[in-house]
Amino acid sequence: QVQLVESGGGLVQPGGSLRLSCAASGIVFRLYVMGWYRQAPGKQRELVAGITSAGMTNYADLVKGRFTISRDNAKNTVYLQMNHLRPEDPAVYYCHVVLSWGQGTQVTLSS
Repeated sequence: QVQLVESGGGLVQPGGSLRLSCAASGIVFRLYVMGWYRQAPGKQRELVAGITSAGMTNYADLVKGRFTISRDNAKNTVYLQMNHLRPEDPAVYYCHVVLSWGQGTQVTLSS
């Protein structure tokens, strides 16, 4: 059974940074594409970034140059470093692999 546990969300000032983590279990982590998605209230869930088993990455246009996805296969963990956070970034951020989703972690900007 695949389990994904996200952490690292929180309240941050505009322009600030956060690093999200997603710990995976129940899969041979190093073999799988991992993804980060986000969903803001009233909006559809959207892909933020993905990373292949070989470490190739892709990003949504809105986050290119600000967010970095990475993985540590020894720790079965994928990360999302988010810098220069903007008003459009607050959402619940979800980790994804195959057909499984984590519970999400909330990212909020302070006013």
